[in-house]
Amino acid sequence: MEEPIKVLLVDDHEMVRIGLAAVLDTEEGIEVVGEASNGQDGIRLAQAYKPDVVLMDLVMEGMDGVETTRKLLELYPECRVIVLTSFIDDSKMYPVLEAGAFSYLLKTSRANEIADAIRAAARGQSVLEQQVAVKMMSRFREPKKPEQKPLHEDLTEREMEVLQLLAKGKPNQEIADDLFIGIKTVKYHITNILAKLEVDDRTQAAIYAHKHGIAE
Repeated sequence: MEEPIKVLLVDDHEMVRIGLAAVLDTEEGIEVVGEASNGQDGIRLAQAYKPDVVLMDLVMEGMDGVETTRKLLELYPECRVIVLTSFIDDSKMYPVLEAGAFSYLLKTSRANEIADAIRAAARGQSVLEQQVAVKMMSRFREPKKPEQKPLHEDLTEREMEVLQLLAKGKPNQEIADDLFIGIKTVKYHITNILAKLEVDDRTQAAIYAHKHGIAE
């Protein structure tokens, strides 16, 4: 006979754990090996029992489901984490999937759907709540925004030279002397630099230069 799928429950609501354990214990081929009421205990029990699948709540005191999933999979990457939650908002869904969650179900799921998802996870197959799948598909279909080039790429070679000297704290006259140009020309270049960098004064221009490695 095949070994049963070992399942660990991580949820801070005792009645949820009791209900899940009672239902899953009636399912053939599934064995609940432990229950944890918080993320820290979940990681400890996962290391002790080596579950095949962890049913993970998202919102818990202390270490939430996202962080618990991330740390658990760092220690025990063979485990499959199935999120079982009441939440489907982007701020919780995407972070836990990025942390490595294998499947995502809502607590409104029927008992047989949860059991089927556990069996699927043990076979290496993900199961996503329909609303989650729709959200993910919509996200992937969103056109990617073109990467905006750095503002200083519009500066001319001479303007870059002026900016480098300006960032070193040199006054206009010294910049003019160093570049062998007139002071009016320096002022003209600085006016153009401020406009192209979308800053208000030479101090902000200097900060921009240091931030983007232009002053070195």
